[in-house]
Amino acid sequence: MLDLHTLQIIWWGIIALLLIGFALTDGFDIGAAILLPFLGRTDQERRIIINSLGPHWEGNQVWLVTAGAALFAAWPPVYATAFSGLYWAMLLVLFALFLRPVGFDYRSKLDNPRWRQSWDWALFSGSLLPALLFGVAFANLFYGIPFRLDEFLRPSFAGSFWQLLHPFALIVGLLSLSMLVLHGAAWLVLRTTGELAQRALGYRRWAAVATLACYLLAGGWLLSQINGMSLIGEATAGNPTLKQVNLLNPGWQANYHAHPLSYGLILLAGLGLLLASGKGRWLGFLGSSLSIIGIMLSAGWALFPFVLPSNLVISHSLTLFDASSSSKTLGFMLIAAAIFVPLILAYSLWCYKRMWGKLDQAHIEAHSHSLY
Repeated sequence: MLDLHTLQIIWWGIIALLLIGFALTDGFDIGAAILLPFLGRTDQERRIIINSLGPHWEGNQVWLVTAGAALFAAWPPVYATAFSGLYWAMLLVLFALFLRPVGFDYRSKLDNPRWRQSWDWALFSGSLLPALLFGVAFANLFYGIPFRLDEFLRPSFAGSFWQLLHPFALIVGLLSLSMLVLHGAAWLVLRTTGELAQRALGYRRWAAVATLACYLLAGGWLLSQINGMSLIGEATAGNPTLKQVNLLNPGWQANYHAHPLSYGLILLAGLGLLLASGKGRWLGFLGSSLSIIGIMLSAGWALFPFVLPSNLVISHSLTLFDASSSSKTLGFMLIAAAIFVPLILAYSLWCYKRMWGKLDQAHIEAHSHSLY
């Protein structure tokens, strides 16, 4: 059996993998739905876009559900504190996501232009808001969430939802939005033909530029305006309040200085954006995928080992070492993950293989009664 410290690091990696899996799969669903009212100039073109997403979008959300369940089991205090402190943001995301299933299922129930346009904008809104708020929530980790823990490790909060919407959070929100729009455009370049694919290519290039600009702006703000936290000594397992933390980590760069090879994560994001700005269909999709991986890992590595920093009482910040479940729990979960995560991945790949192919107007007309 692996020791507790090793299991904690493994589960940090697994949850990071699940979140990246969600961004890579449901990310192009979200990005393409945001582009839907602008990229599709006719009802047929919008149906092509929707049908490129229809067979997969529900399965893609499994990654987010699995990541939430893993967070609850591996780091219960983090789950409880995050969902309490970010309650209104999470609630807005949830309500926005409600628009996606009804939008996909009800859009083509009536052959009425106004009806269909209304659902197109519902899909747009139900994708735009989560894309923006995911970035806003993550950005606030660098500033810290205003919470403290009492003697029973129950969190209490100060501040309001509106305080989460500071300039840095909005920049990272725009980074998240442009990153997912880039991925959605790259997906549509792969799945569509003709003028629609050419327009998607143009959006992909512009989104790559916007993502790079937001990434550089967020990085510059982080380096010049924000002091990160550093863990002094070791955290006490099971009690997040018994540790020493300081704010002598300008720009959250300590991990990069200690391990210079990790700067490769930033270069990976840059390489991905370079590939996405080119003409290649598959290279563009590979580039958007690499940019997501690089951006998310570079941010996560900067925070490591902090999972939920506190700016109210910095010593109450939650790390992966003091907020995790027991070694037995993590060990049994690891066995379950080793069985089921590959099954989810294999099933997802099988679905993509079976339903792969380019969509065009002739295909939509030939299957008008069985498609979205």
